[in-house]
Amino acid sequence: MKIIVLLLFIIAGTALAQESKPAVPALADTSWKHTMIVSANITQISFTDWSQGGENALAYALFLEGKSTYAVDFIEWVNSYKFGYGQARLGSQSIRKTDDKINLESVLTYKIGTYVNPFASASLNTQFTEGVMYDAAGHATPVSNFFDPGYLTQTLGAGYQSIPEVKTRLGAAIRETIAKKYAMAYIGDSTETVKVEGGVESVTEVAWTVMENVVLNAKLEIFAPIKQFDRMTVRSDNTLSAKVNKYISMNLNVYLLNDPQVQARTQIKQTLALGFNFTLM
Repeated sequence: MKIIVLLLFIIAGTALAQESKPAVPALADTSWKHTMIVSANITQISFTDWSQGGENALAYALFLEGKSTYAVDFIEWVNSYKFGYGQARLGSQSIRKTDDKINLESVLTYKIGTYVNPFASASLNTQFTEGVMYDAAGHATPVSNFFDPGYLTQTLGAGYQSIPEVKTRLGAAIRETIAKKYAMAYIGDSTETVKVEGGVESVTEVAWTVMENVVLNAKLEIFAPIKQFDRMTVRSDNTLSAKVNKYISMNLNVYLLNDPQVQARTQIKQTLALGFNFTLM
């Protein structure tokens, strides 16, 4: 089940072993490039003897995003990660979760051409803590949790990049949907906790500098299972970032998810935030 993941590390290890010895100590190796950004958004409002109405509110969101890239000769290995968590409290209501994500991805590319190159990739999508739905009376019903569901996808295929701002890849994929309790309906078999599907995956990424201080980062992921090709899963994560100064930026994120095994309608989450950014690497 993890054959493609193993291949990814084996190929990368072989490539590293075949390198000639560097002229400088290993600690000075510049083949790796790392970036890491931490963002924090906080909103607070309170009222005292306020006659026009309103409720006290407190909300926060924390994000960690980074990328580690290894590039030497014909090998490019890109490892990226996104973590996010947020909560809010309105008036006398209990604290409720507003954001929760774990996204990991590793892509190994062997560069043999100018535009088209073979690749192997692995990705993981899940969350940190329990997710709940609230009814009109405020009663909570748990619907998800850590690795419930969890999505693991391994892909082998070819990537295409004709301009620096846009790159896309297409390949044969294996996706495992993992459930423990709440997401068992996604599996469709009460005796199993993992659903394995073969299919085709397409991933397109855009990194476009709209203006000197405005950047658009967009990612479109499509997975179509072979046995149910018309029931494809579509994820689209789009962020428009406007940098106010070195530490403050405004971010507009629109996340779309169309997953027929969850529900028929497209799910949409939109976030507009002014926050503090710290570049650690």
